[in-house]
Amino acid sequence: MESIRELYRIGHGPSSSHTMGPRLAAELFLKENNTASRFKCTLYGSLAATGKGHLTDFAVDEVFKNYPLEVIWEPETFLPFHPNAIKLQAYTKDDQLLNENISYSVGGGKIIMDGDRNENKPIYELTRLDDILNWCHKNGKQLWEIVELCEGKEIWDHLSEAWSVMNDSIKRGLSNEGTLPGGLKLPRKAASFKQKAENFSGPFKKRSFLFAFALAVSEENASGGLIVTAPTCGASGVVPAVLKYYQKVYKINQTQILKALATAGLIGNLVKYNASISGAEVGCQGEVGTACAMASAAATQLMGGTVNQIEYAAEMGLEHHLGLTCDPVAGLVQIPCIERNAMAAERSLAHNTYALMSDGHHRISFDEVVETMYQTGKDLSNTYKETSKGGLANYQALPKY
Repeated sequence: MESIRELYRIGHGPSSSHTMGPRLAAELFLKENNTASRFKCTLYGSLAATGKGHLTDFAVDEVFKNYPLEVIWEPETFLPFHPNAIKLQAYTKDDQLLNENISYSVGGGKIIMDGDRNENKPIYELTRLDDILNWCHKNGKQLWEIVELCEGKEIWDHLSEAWSVMNDSIKRGLSNEGTLPGGLKLPRKAASFKQKAENFSGPFKKRSFLFAFALAVSEENASGGLIVTAPTCGASGVVPAVLKYYQKVYKINQTQILKALATAGLIGNLVKYNASISGAEVGCQGEVGTACAMASAAATQLMGGTVNQIEYAAEMGLEHHLGLTCDPVAGLVQIPCIERNAMAAERSLAHNTYALMSDGHHRISFDEVVETMYQTGKDLSNTYKETSKGGLANYQALPKY
């Protein structure tokens, strides 16, 4: 299992798999073929089906801005390894093929080259949460401590930078107003939610701020702003919102925040390694469901939960999102994506409370839910996996007055 640095990637939205991944693939290909005269980019499967709404062509075109570029869309063609495939070809001035490769954008901004199925050098020997819990009990350790042990103390620098970017995206999102880009003409809501929250009192005030924080990051992502994948762009609002909520309400200090980020990253990493965080592969259960599991675990740790209670909260975060489809309207990371981030953040608090009321023991383990999520995702029709061919994507979602 690789570093959580790969899970917490800093980049521009709106999509880790459709924007960040293809951009990285294009950058690597250009670096190897910068003597070419022109380039061709073919997008397959889900990458092509919702590429326009996710600004895939814009991201690739930015990389090849100094060269002629032809973009070909193949939404009905799904390559065997992963539904998000991109083929890049370089040509000489005599129109001879100089080089080509196929890459797969597997979620969270990561790409895998065709023929290269090897992961980065693994740094976590234990890849199941049950085994990690046993290690914690045996050694009297917390979950964040195994992250530090495996990653080294340098991980805190990366997490500090990630938290800084998360914070900045919340601040920008709470102040920016107007309409989000794309044909839906969806108005930003975070600023008005914050304004209303300031006029409320009691629990309603606190929960309203949570919604505002989640909307802020998700709206920044939808507009192409700088965010942190947690674990993806489309689910990037959940973890920051929950951490900001606890910082604001319970005056949690930064050291505690970073430890919670480490634990959340470990949870997300386990899902990524044993299943998938790609909406194109397993639906939104792998994105928002994983984000909710991460935030639920972080919240429970911040409230003093045991490692078993943290595992229980994470298990609920994923279990209660099983079967969630990825059906973005018009291929944009807006409806239902933005609202889902706010709802998942709110549910994280409920999972935390429920887990803390228990002794942390329950019948279905987090590892078993991860396996179930992956199989459920495999069983889902491609119609419901980021192709915008079914579910809510069937509706134009025009403004109603």
